[in-house]
Amino acid sequence: QGQLVESGGGLVQPGGSLRLSCRASGSMFRIYSMGWYRQAPGLQRELVSSITSGGATNYGESVKGRFTISRDNTKNTAYLQMDSLKPEDTAVYYCNQGGLLGTWGQGTQVTVSS
Repeated sequence: QGQLVESGGGLVQPGGSLRLSCRASGSMFRIYSMGWYRQAPGLQRELVSSITSGGATNYGESVKGRFTISRDNTKNTAYLQMDSLKPEDTAVYYCNQGGLLGTWGQGTQVTVSS
């Protein structure tokens, strides 16, 4: 496991879209599961989505049908495509590699507001 660097956060209006990227250092990216978590003020960090090394995906109930996780092993990068964004999606989004005891990124702010 190496370092994770997130990008792609920002301010978007309700109904809009954003794509988050998480680039990992190291040569073993392909063997690790990757995940996206988020934490809103005053709330616990929650799982948004995850993808295994084999490509199996999992989504939190609140984002099913709106968010899509993917990975490109040739670029050591995981993505989170977020569509139909809602104000309640506002949070700091964190990239994770290898599960809760693995590596975490520094977080990127996503704000959904008109």
